[in-house]
Amino acid sequence: MRILLVEDDTGLADAVCSYLQAKAFVVDVAPGLAEARAALTAVQYAAVLLDLHLGDGDGLSLLPTIRALRERPIVIVLTARDQVTDRIRGLDAGADDYLIKPYDPAELLARLRAVERRRSTSSAPVLRLGTLEIDLARDLVRKDGFPVTLTQKEWALLRVMATRPDRIHTRENLADALYGFGDEADSNTLEVFISRLRRKLGRNHIQTLRGLGYRLSFAPEEEPE
Repeated sequence: MRILLVEDDTGLADAVCSYLQAKAFVVDVAPGLAEARAALTAVQYAAVLLDLHLGDGDGLSLLPTIRALRERPIVIVLTARDQVTDRIRGLDAGADDYLIKPYDPAELLARLRAVERRRSTSSAPVLRLGTLEIDLARDLVRKDGFPVTLTQKEWALLRVMATRPDRIHTRENLADALYGFGDEADSNTLEVFISRLRRKLGRNHIQTLRGLGYRLSFAPEEEPE
């Protein structure tokens, strides 16, 4: 999941980024509204963490831009404004949730996952593909009942596909989940991670649709000859 954090407090932004990146999220930081609008134009984000009190305006003024996107990201408002009227205004404007500063990054992650589960096209808490189980809420993957160890990048890639298992994910969409602005990646990096996931999960569980992209597959594992 690639996240846009709109926050002008550099200390807080660094702390939130470090925590989420350790949980296999890719995070871009926009210190103001202008940078946030530019980022939203360039990248399809899964979530926006939006401070309201920014140096160049009210964060809520960004919500019409977000609502106009073809695929609207999750929006969680992060603010020191603790008045009920402010919370209502944020939710009425289109935010999915509201968190008052100071907040624990673990609570932010829990709220983010809760909204993600509500939005997921997979209604089951655990996605099952044959003997493979993907538990997004607990960041767990099991195959034949045994846990599968994934790197942060592998998990970030799998999370995107498992959140919408019926969708074909383009290379660009998947690459956005792996790297933020300023990160360097080789042209074949995505294929390398796809190959690694196939080795760990079973090669039949990630389908390639030539010219379109990738998606998870419910096809059973082929028996070895």
